[in-house]
Amino acid sequence: MNECKNCHECVRKKTRTEEEKKRINKRLNIIEGQIKGVRQMITDERYCADILIQISAIDKSLKSLGTELLKNHLSTCVVEDIKNDKLEVIDEIVSLFEKMNR
Repeated sequence: MNECKNCHECVRKKTRTEEEKKRINKRLNIIEGQIKGVRQMITDERYCADILIQISAIDKSLKSLGTELLKNHLSTCVVEDIKNDKLEVIDEIVSLFEKMNR
């Protein structure tokens, strides 16, 4: 049995611009702040409905970030793979949608 040694075929990378990283990290920091806020609400014994509304906001923030990452993935990585006749990327995308919709 061959073990993977982090070969190029198994570990794919995406080079992002500093601006992209900055935008993504800004959004992640906001989400992190929202989560810390919910933790504080629990500590402060806030009303259940208030906490659930904040959890819903976190969920929407994560989905929005995921949508942006997916759009970028489709317009860069997937397009590049298709241009290079790496059509197995289509199966990868189908699998990705299945995992995201579980």
